[in-house]
Amino acid sequence: MTKNVAETVSFELAPGVTADQFIALSQKSEAFVRQNPGFIFRRLSAGEDGRWTDTVIWADMETAQAAAADFPKQDFAPALMAAIAPGSETMRHETIHWTVAPS
Repeated sequence: MTKNVAETVSFELAPGVTADQFIALSQKSEAFVRQNPGFIFRRLSAGEDGRWTDTVIWADMETAQAAAADFPKQDFAPALMAAIAPGSETMRHETIHWTVAPS
């Protein structure tokens, strides 16, 4: 049985970039994410400490890694990446072993 994969990217915004600006830039990546086979879910969140987390759930590791490799080649990527503080980002691909959802 193939297990879903959580792609988690954690980062801080570059100096001068507002939350609204970053959200607008992120929304430009929606079509790319949605058109990828295996896309299940995406959430963008921010903590009180100023760190942001972009979480995408993929059907499997192959799909997650293919999307991650193709992401920087997209037209929207340079502006989105420039809005992230250099060196603040971490990316992980983790196999989901257990999930709880509302009944």
